[in-house]
Amino acid sequence: MSMLITVTKNLLEGFSTTFEIFGLTLLMALPLGLIISFGSMSRFKVIRWPIRTIIWIIRGTPLMLQLIIFGFGPGFIGIKGVNTFVAAIVAFVINYACYFSEIFRGGIESIPKGQYEAGQVLGLTKTQTFFKVVLMQVVKRIVPPMSNEFLTLVKDTSLANTIMVYEIIWNAKRLANASGILWPLFYSGVFYLAFCGILTLIFGYVEKKLNYYRG
Repeated sequence: MSMLITVTKNLLEGFSTTFEIFGLTLLMALPLGLIISFGSMSRFKVIRWPIRTIIWIIRGTPLMLQLIIFGFGPGFIGIKGVNTFVAAIVAFVINYACYFSEIFRGGIESIPKGQYEAGQVLGLTKTQTFFKVVLMQVVKRIVPPMSNEFLTLVKDTSLANTIMVYEIIWNAKRLANASGILWPLFYSGVFYLAFCGILTLIFGYVEKKLNYYRG
């Protein structure tokens, strides 16, 4: 029993880091993703194509590789003292901002042009039309794919241990190596399941609340 309590405490410490990575990534990646989506839809090729190229590179390469580049890359060019936690956050934010941008872009482009024309008839500017007419319809359409990305992010946080960020999987492996038992690794899965279960319930509630937006 005492072993279970010890393992649980250690995993909770690691999970606090996991939750921090999750929260900070969303806090920065969501608004950045919206900005990137506007850039990828720009009428100007000099803006649109570089941004789409970056999105293609980020989405086409493994997140683990990106973590290694941001975590260890600076050391190879002579930059010392890089904080691996900060490097992990930067990698996660850039990666997920690119994925979110494509979801935002798909949601925005799925709205019929008639919605914008209706806003113009009512005397609204393009910005007013977007925020007062289009935005909630976009939110309604992107909730399902966004929920999938949120759940994926929960599990992807485990990759941070690649660059020695002491999240829950790192703590579980350390306990397993120190005691010669594997069950802490399996036990860590309970934390992920609980977190994903809570998020699933929240997104289910949000989807029901947005059911009246049937654009």
